[in-house]
Amino acid sequence: MSDNREAGRDFNNYKYNKGRGMNNTTFSAIMASVMEKAPGTIAVVRSAFDKARFLDFLAPLLLRLYLAPVFWMAGAKKFTHFSETAEWFGNAEWGLGLPAPYVLVFLVGLFEILGAIFLLGGFATRLISLPLMVIMVMAGVAAHWQNGWLAIATGNGIFATDRTVGAFERLEKAKEILQSQADYQWLSENGDLVMLNNGIEFAATYFVMLLALFFLGGGRFVSIDYWLVRRYFS
Repeated sequence: MSDNREAGRDFNNYKYNKGRGMNNTTFSAIMASVMEKAPGTIAVVRSAFDKARFLDFLAPLLLRLYLAPVFWMAGAKKFTHFSETAEWFGNAEWGLGLPAPYVLVFLVGLFEILGAIFLLGGFATRLISLPLMVIMVMAGVAAHWQNGWLAIATGNGIFATDRTVGAFERLEKAKEILQSQADYQWLSENGDLVMLNNGIEFAATYFVMLLALFFLGGGRFVSIDYWLVRRYFS
């Protein structure tokens, strides 16, 4: 009986080792085939990517079309509420405490309006990106830096701070009050309630997009810059 058990164990070990050997052999064969075909596969993929370069104008075009309304609305708001914005720029107690606030509001609003128009048409794209990047740096440092990264407060995540956690807790309490005292479904049917944190997220994002445009330019075919260069500098 003991001999039969030993024979059974030996047979099972044989099947296991044979299976491992086959698996190792199969895996090695597959890897050898992959390594053999890898250069050709990479060449095909690179060729496909190179052929897609005829669409490279889409990236700067979409960046421009995204940023144009952002800066138009920002500049128009400054001129629409010129005095209030200047007071906020200049007041050191509840505002930014910046010097010459009326001049700054005028210049910032002007560059934002011109930036929106230039970006929309792809005119002087690299040139207009420079003052807009400066504005984003100024806004990030003066108005948003102390609030952390997040534009909208959240109670968790790697960018959450004591400020955003506290704001989120107050938001949840406000929702409870509204749900018990008001028609919360009507209040939130067109969008959920959020707590603005006013961090650097948007300013940093716009800066990166403008930096990309500074190096890419307005893009082929769909920018005034492209046709001016072809007409006068080619």
